[in-house]
Amino acid sequence: MHTTTYQPAPNAERAVTVEVDRSITSSDWRTCLPILHGAGVTLRELRGSDALALFAMLTTEEVARFVSPPPTTVEGFERFIDWTRRERAAGRSVCFGVVPHGHDAPIGVIQVRAREPHFATAEWGFAIGSLFWGTGIFLESARAVVSFVIETVGVHRLEARAAVMNGRGNAALQKLGAVQEGLLRKSFSRGGQYLDEALWSIVEDDWRQANASWAAKAVWGPRVH
Repeated sequence: MHTTTYQPAPNAERAVTVEVDRSITSSDWRTCLPILHGAGVTLRELRGSDALALFAMLTTEEVARFVSPPPTTVEGFERFIDWTRRERAAGRSVCFGVVPHGHDAPIGVIQVRAREPHFATAEWGFAIGSLFWGTGIFLESARAVVSFVIETVGVHRLEARAAVMNGRGNAALQKLGAVQEGLLRKSFSRGGQYLDEALWSIVEDDWRQANASWAAKAVWGPRVH
């Protein structure tokens, strides 16, 4: 998933329930990110010791082809992790490591960065190790992070860019409920080529309505098999 700086797949529709470590209040995210939970996954702030796992997961050709070039060394990921902490402390960005249950280290990242003061409009990007594509880990993680940035950080509009050729990334955004707003022609440079990108958005009101719809389906909706 491409974003303008390095930030760094089906699942049943349901209501989003985001569990947050209540030892960290909503006003404290600039000091330390809360821990978020989805079905089968935990999202937490990155640690320096995560660099080796992220290097192994996010530098493979299939993952790196549609994201801004990731660091090329473990040390580069260590610097990236330090940078995410500085950006969080400055109130400009949040970055969560995606840790499936049964794992100690993250297999991907989801980052949200402010596009204007006070975080009303933000842009997000994500990268997940290919071994976990198609497991539902992304949707669980993305729903938790989107709910957190809307409910706690105060994001009103969340934008994403995905290369048109990135069928998996675009399908994931659509599944999440994002709306494709337009085409950004030749806006992403990768491997010596300029690629077209789709611009996607999630706005606060739509997200709340989608959550209400998922909740209603979870309680009342019949399923056809």
